[in-house]
This record gives sequence, structure tokens and C-alpha cells, in this order.
Amino acid sequence: MVAGGLLFVAVTVLVRYLGSDMPAVEAAFIRYLIGVVLVLPLIWRMRWRGIRRQRLGLYLLRGLVHGVAVMLWFFAMARIPLSEITAISFSTPIFTAIGAILIFREQIRARRMLAIAAGFVGTLVILRPGFQSIEAGSLAQLIAAFFFAGSFLMAKKMTQREHSGDILVMLTVCCTLALLPAAIYFWRTPTLAEVGWLALVAVFATAGHYAITRAIAHAPLTVTQPLAFLQLIWAVVFGYWLFDEVPDIWVVAGASVIVGAISYLAHREALAARIEIRAAESLSG
Repeated sequence: MVAGGLLFVAVTVLVRYLGSDMPAVEAAFIRYLIGVVLVLPLIWRMRWRGIRRQRLGLYLLRGLVHGVAVMLWFFAMARIPLSEITAISFSTPIFTAIGAILIFREQIRARRMLAIAAGFVGTLVILRPGFQSIEAGSLAQLIAAFFFAGSFLMAKKMTQREHSGDILVMLTVCCTLALLPAAIYFWRTPTLAEVGWLALVAVFATAGHYAITRAIAHAPLTVTQPLAFLQLIWAVVFGYWLFDEVPDIWVVAGASVIVGAISYLAHREALAARIEIRAAESLSG
């Protein structure tokens, strides 16, 4: 999870450096098209394992949802500071918690509702609606966080039965197909340098997706989620060092509220899990 977070911060830096001249959907499409080339060895292995037909619809839906999220993320990346992008992305675990309650029928506990409420407060502190006009990039990143949460929930369900490599391959292929129509509509011929930077983005992002998929397959969400908060530190450092971006005090304050809420939730969930394990062991003993 730490490696995945660092890789995605590197992706953020590269996309920020690339700029906003290229349409966001085209940049996202090229990134995933190159990603398909990178996962070709895994596609060959999948021929022997095969894809369960009943899962194909979920793969396609996740590709569409994730494709929309990535397109919005590319759009936001070129318009708002790295620290703000990363801070708003921390609302993804909040949306994920809501989805787990609504879709997976997880228990609605007071600590979860408090964490969700605090997370939304932190997001409002960052965006400050009514006190300033919400930039298009900020709004795009917030919507992207919502769609990334949907993709994350589907990935968690898939890891129960599917191989991590298969999940990565299908995400890459389905995202490419989902982005293709809009990319054709907005297409402009990219420069060789742009393709080169997007190839590097694809390498880091594909490796990051694999690392995070492996993490959520082998460890509880309460263990992996807090580690994602390290991304804010790296984003602030790289934003200041490479782009002279000084983080807004409200961004830092809002991110702190979100981080605190999710850290509290992770701690309480882990504590509750240990109590349940001890209770089960005492009953079985």
C-alpha cells in the first residue's frame, strides 16, 4: 500500500508536468492503451485460467466507472495544486464507507456515521462552498473521488474470488474501451513527448494498481487505508519542490479532519475485530 501510494504520487507529478493542452479523455485513453501493452504477459496467462462469465458484467461496469473517474482526475490534475488534489481524494474512503453500508449491507455503527460526517465536513472545509467559487478542477476531483470509491468497492468484491492479475488486466482493457468513443471525438494528434510522458504514467499507474490490489487482497481495509494518508505528505513535498505550490491553510485543515476521521474509524474497526476474534476463540475453547 505504501509503494502503491508513492507510485500514484509520481503519476500525479507527471500528469501535472504534462499540462492541460491535451484533452483529458484523450490523455486518459492513451495512458490506458499503453497500459494494455504493459499487461500483455498477464493477458496470455489469463487464457489458461479464464474469466468467469458471471463476472464479466462487473468487470465492464468497473471499467466504465473507473474510466470516468480517471478522465475527471486528468482534468483536475492540470488545474489545481497537488496538495488539494490529494486532499480531496481522501474523500474516496468516505464514499467507500457509505457504499459498504448501502451495497454490502454492513452494519451502521455510530463510529462509522461519525467518521463519514467528519469526512464530509473536512471536504467542505477544503472546498468552502459559499465562501469562494468552487473551481472546475476541484469539483471534477470530488466527482472523481466518488467514482473511484465505486471502482474500489467492486475491486474488493472481486478479490474474494478473482486473481489480482486478472483484476488488473480487466480494469486496463475495460477502461481503454470505455474511454475510446470520447477520445475519438476529442482527438488531436499528440506529440512524441506527450506520448512518452503518458507511457511513463502508464508504467507507474499500472504498477500502483497492482500493488494496491495485492494490498487489499491480503490485508483488511482498516490496515491499508490509513497508509494512503502518506500521499498527502509526498504531494505537499513534490508540489512545493517542483511547482512552487504552497498548500492552502484550508486544504491542510480539511485534510487533517478527513485523515483524523478515517484514522479513528480504522482504529475502532481494528479494535472491534480483535474483540470479535477473542470472543470467537473463547467460545470455541
